[in-house]
Amino acid sequence: MIGNRSRLQGGVGTILALLALSVGPVVAAEDPTAAFEPPLPDEFDWIQIVSDEWLKGEIIAMYDDSLEFDSDELDELTFDFDDVKKIRSSGTMQVGLVEGGVAVGQLFVDGDEVRVVGDREQKIERSQVLSITSGAPRERNYWSGKVSAGANFRQGNTDQVETNGHVGFMRRTVKNRMSLDYLANFSRTEDTTLSDNQRAIVGWDRFVSDRFFLSPVLGEYFRDPFQNVAHRYTIGAGAGYQIVDTSKIDWQVSAGLAYQSTRFDDVLEGEPTSASTPSLVATTIYDHELSGSIDFNLAYRFFIVNEESGRYTHHFVTGFEFDLIGSLDFDVTFVWDRIEKPRQSSDGTFPEKDDIRLNLALGFDF
Repeated sequence: MIGNRSRLQGGVGTILALLALSVGPVVAAEDPTAAFEPPLPDEFDWIQIVSDEWLKGEIIAMYDDSLEFDSDELDELTFDFDDVKKIRSSGTMQVGLVEGGVAVGQLFVDGDEVRVVGDREQKIERSQVLSITSGAPRERNYWSGKVSAGANFRQGNTDQVETNGHVGFMRRTVKNRMSLDYLANFSRTEDTTLSDNQRAIVGWDRFVSDRFFLSPVLGEYFRDPFQNVAHRYTIGAGAGYQIVDTSKIDWQVSAGLAYQSTRFDDVLEGEPTSASTPSLVATTIYDHELSGSIDFNLAYRFFIVNEESGRYTHHFVTGFEFDLIGSLDFDVTFVWDRIEKPRQSSDGTFPEKDDIRLNLALGFDF
């Protein structure tokens, strides 16, 4: 009896052992995250996020710790760079480094280890990666921009046209940032012009570290006859600092010295029609990605000048950008221009110190 029981237990043990051997490999094969690695070479770029999911598609760019990725199935996505565990690029990438220089080649990221395989292999610490740009070094890869416009037309008892436009371009490399920003507003009722405001701002920033930059060139052109400014030109230089530089928030401040020349639109008889002055200029720019579809931005620039040029002037712009479809945005922008001491007109009146506008427009990013 005891012998039969022992033989029975031994048989059951053998069967269980055989089942374990046959089922074990199947269970292991059903763990795709442990086994899958993207094929190399491949026509797609691959990224693995912190959830261990792999996505294939195309790496657009990484800057401000934000990686833009065009998924093959999910369209354009944006990830915090810290949320990306691995990267396998299919082609050439440009990797900008915090301490300067650019590594060019096929990109491999695995945790804190970064390898760029080009003419030679370079190993880089992840903390030293400032930016990633898709493709070999080409001029078009350095450019980004936005164009927006809004209009209101009315015809009948009153013929009225109101338009506003904004054009912004930026060329960004690891060490240099050049920008052009143009904002214009025009309003006309019947045969009377109610507003004609134009401002263009140009700048060149040269980064000497990942946060501190010099501004060898800063310039501005401004026109607003209703503030008694026919033309105003400013040219100067300065320096700045990047206070916050993350995937969600970008905040920088800068200051410098400039020379400003103003030609007035209408003055009292016998008064000079122009004025020039040295100027102190300061600027702060703040951008905050509130969500995946809403951005908040603010820019404030002021000049301290002599009495003849207005004593103090500023340009303040803030608003929200709402993503609609693809690269199309809906923009709500508040603009406040101020001249502390406007020049008196020929009829003895003074222009209002403040000029405030609210602009609604559709914009296109590229």
